[in-house]
Order: sequence, then structure tokens, then C-alpha cells
Amino acid sequence: MERHDYTLALSGLNFHVTEWGNRQAWPIVMLHGIRGFGETFAGLAAALQPGCRIIAFDQRGRGATDWDPSHNYYTDTYVADLEALVDRLGLEQFDLLGHSMGGINAIAFAARHPARVHRLVVEDAGPGAFERSEGAARIRKELATTPGRFDSWALASDFMRALRPTVTEEARQQRLDSMLKPLGDGGFTWRYDHVGIAATRLNPDPTRTVDLAGCVRAISCETLLVRGGRSDYLQPDMVANMCVLNPRIGAVEIADAGHYIHDDQPALFAATVKGFLTRDVEWAKETSQ
Repeated sequence: MERHDYTLALSGLNFHVTEWGNRQAWPIVMLHGIRGFGETFAGLAAALQPGCRIIAFDQRGRGATDWDPSHNYYTDTYVADLEALVDRLGLEQFDLLGHSMGGINAIAFAARHPARVHRLVVEDAGPGAFERSEGAARIRKELATTPGRFDSWALASDFMRALRPTVTEEARQQRLDSMLKPLGDGGFTWRYDHVGIAATRLNPDPTRTVDLAGCVRAISCETLLVRGGRSDYLQPDMVANMCVLNPRIGAVEIADAGHYIHDDQPALFAATVKGFLTRDVEWAKETSQ
């Protein structure tokens, strides 16, 4: 599988971009979660081949992308970054997939640019989940209590194992490889702007709030909403509400998967996404009762 890594200067920052597949093929842009990185979609990119061009990037403050000195980590800014990226790449229309925070950004982008998003996949995200779910409380607690450094890789692995007990060890190590960088004294610190991202998430500017329900209503493309069966973030009533808000949304639930569906059940998630995007298999609209 072809792979290309490069840097683009956008919105005053340098963004690290990864592409998998034939660069002349149909583009699918993927957006990671709040502490994620583009590399999290490597397995999914491989599973969707051949015939597509997967584009993922480290969103501002994460991975190999620059940190924002102004801590401008808000949905409207993430959407503006995506606008700049697809404009630079000359993508007039593409499929869009987003997980968690990336799902929120994807919903907002699709609402704002109905002609550009051909099909939309939202992984475990939607109105209400960010504000009032147990998962949102968990994420806030994690951001508030995450240490700034680890004295060894083993200690970092133990920390990640406690946070993500259900994912494979391979997935944890991949995450740590992208999230940590070595310090001169032998320890490790985060490769993402932990302080700035935590400050924005724990004490957000109320004037920067996005009407996500309004964005859901405005989506005009076919949309697949995927929920993890044991997710503590997106709840069944939230899924049902999204399907009521917009009849273009079809929802599926993947059993024995938490909030990180693409890590917990990678094969099932990839098959579900591929079936929806290629229309090779039937998918059913399911609204929770």
C-alpha cells in the first residue's frame, strides 16, 4: 500500500499529513479524537484498500503538527483547518469520517459545506455526548489528572493500559508511539499540547460553543452513525435523537466495542465503513427505542 507523509503550512501552523493508497483514487478524509493522531487510522486505511485515497492529519496541537500558542482548540478552528487542507489538496468532493472530537468537527464541516461531503461517517459522537455523558466526565477527569511526564516507557504503558483496558497491546503501543516523545533525562512527555488542550476542554470559552444539533439538521449527505455497544460517550437516546433530527442518518451499533470502536473491533468497524462507503452491502437504519 502506498504511503506518503508530508507537511503543509495552513492557518499559520505546520500540519503533518499522512496519505495511504493511490493518490488518484477517491478521497476519504479522516479526523481523529481529542488526544488522537492521524496514524490511528492506519489499520482502517489498509482495510479499505484498494480503490481509495485515505487522508488523515494530526489536528492542531497533536502529533507532529504544531501546537497553537493561543490554545485555540475549538470546533470552528478545527473546521477552518480542514477547509484549508482540502482547499490546498484541491478536493472538490470527498467522503469524510470523524471519531469523537473528529466526529463533531466532521458534522460541523458537512453542515457548512453540503456540496463537498459525498458521504459522512460519524464514529461515536453527537449532540449531548460532549456535554453530559459519563464518557465526557471521564475524559475531563483524564485531562485533569494526566501526568506531564513519565520516567520510563513502561510507566507510560501502564498508564495507557489503565485508560484503555479493552484495546489490544499493539493498539496501545501504536498510540504511545505517536503521543510520546523522549526527554533528555531518559523520561517521556506528550507529543500533544496537553496543557492547552486540557485548559480549553475544562474551561471553554462559552462564546465558542457550536450548535451541534443544528449542524446535524443541516447535513444533506447520506450519513452513517456508528456507536460502540458499550460506549460511555454516545448513548442510545442520543443516537435516536440524531436520527429524528435528520432522516439521512442511519445508525448501527457494534457490539463489544467502547468509545474507540476502530481500536476495539477493527475488523467489524472496517467492514461496516467499507460497506457503507462502497454500497456493496446493505446497511439498515436503526433508531433506538
